[in-house]
Amino acid sequence: MRESVLEAIKQGQWDFEPQSVKKDEYISTVALPGSDEKIGILADRAKDGLPLWHPEDRKSYDDTDEALV
Repeated sequence: MRESVLEAIKQGQWDFEPQSVKKDEYISTVALPGSDEKIGILADRAKDGLPLWHPEDRKSYDDTDEALV
């Protein structure tokens, strides 16, 4: 498992930068920005050492592109 920013902070490493992750190595979400679901997904990504933002995440209410899964 990748080291997360949360683990790095617990260890006193304040300048931690997670490794780069390709967008096909984690899933995008159609959860609305600011929703409890999206916040939960962001928290899970942080715990797993993944980037918070996926390039194909839903960005607005009107963003209904079916490619976003």
